[in-house]
Parts: sequence; C-alpha cells; structure tokens
Amino acid sequence: MQYLCLIYDNEKIWADLSEAESGRLFGEYMQFTQDIKASGHYLGGNALQPVATATTVRVRDGKTTTTDGPFAETREQLGGYYLIEAKDLDEATRIAARIPSAKIGSIEIRPVMATPDA
Repeated sequence: MQYLCLIYDNEKIWADLSEAESGRLFGEYMQFTQDIKASGHYLGGNALQPVATATTVRVRDGKTTTTDGPFAETREQLGGYYLIEAKDLDEATRIAARIPSAKIGSIEIRPVMATPDA
C-alpha cells in the first residue's frame, strides 16, 4: 500500500539553526532517503519552498480566487513529503518515525487512495 508522509516543521526553527545544526539535519535527511531507497520503500519525495511562496486557490460560485500563503496560520508548515510503499500502517509509522523532522515537528501519514486506471 502507498502512504504519503507529510512533513510539518516550524520554519522559524529551521531558520534559527546554526549552519552546523542545519548541515547535520540535512545529512540525516540524505541518509534516511538513501536507506529507504535501498529498502525499496521509497516511491518519491521532495522538499517544498518556504510557506511564503505558497498560493491558495479557491473556487466559489464559479469564481476563482487566489491568496498568497497557506490556507491557515499554524505553528508548523508543510515542508515536504515522502511517498512510500509499506505493507501496512504499522510499517509506514516505523518509517515515518525515522524522518529527521519527526524530532522537531510532526509527520502526518495518509494512505493514498487507489483509483481505477482510466
């Protein structure tokens, strides 16, 4: 089964890290990514640009509006994701717990809804 691991961090925490600390955390991310690629769990993933670059789109009564930034103000922002293959939620949880940001933020695990081929 496929799971999307959404990585939520407080961007201010990242901005306040020393160069050495951010380098160490980045290195942990590179190692984690190598490990899940080697184990066959990795399907994809990316880091995202800061939340200030986000645009929210809404369509109401046929009218499209856009707003700069995320939908809601929160203490943690979506910073990236991993798309993984895991046999069940327990395995997905064990993998997500190894994502470095689990130590300073949170990881949301969402099963990917299977859709019939078109």
